[in-house]
Amino acid sequence: MENNINRAFNDIAVRSAGGAPFLFAYGATFTFTAVLSFFLPKSMAALIAMFQGCAALPLAFWLEGSISRHIRRGRCSSGVGLPTLLSNNPLQHLSAQLAISQVLALPALIVAYRLHPGAIPILLASLGGVHLFPYAWLHQARIYLFLSSAMSIGGFVIQLCLGTSAFSYILLYIGTLYLLSAPFLYKRAAQLVDISQK
Repeated sequence: MENNINRAFNDIAVRSAGGAPFLFAYGATFTFTAVLSFFLPKSMAALIAMFQGCAALPLAFWLEGSISRHIRRGRCSSGVGLPTLLSNNPLQHLSAQLAISQVLALPALIVAYRLHPGAIPILLASLGGVHLFPYAWLHQARIYLFLSSAMSIGGFVIQLCLGTSAFSYILLYIGTLYLLSAPFLYKRAAQLVDISQK
């Protein structure tokens, strides 16, 4: 039974390349949004920040498929064939639910935007931290604990220190955290394929 559970966890991590494609895509869009926010009115930059995921999500899904195939092909000891993935992984549905759960925060973001657009980055940092926290368990990767805590607490500290000037810097901070974390998760997913080949 324990082997089946471990295999299900490893399967999720390999299928999604540990979440690295999502962190890379969102890191790129948050960083791009941060740069734009230095030049755009705050209300326009806040709208872009709220909906940058519309560009990041398709990129993330494309990267996930490409990177997952690359990990499985490139890391097979024989160099031929892919490691067998579970056809009916019970964690697959949970993974999908976790992935889309943050959409439920959209009403709060819309209200915050209407009341004070400058609050959008700290809300995104906090929501990102909450969203990523369960992935530490799902992917069995401690880096998600660090990432979620650093995003939420770090965004809060930046907001306290910089006040109304924090807007662009929090977005840049979020993007940087995502981009710095992605390679570690990619490497871990590749190691899981190596383990499964033994």
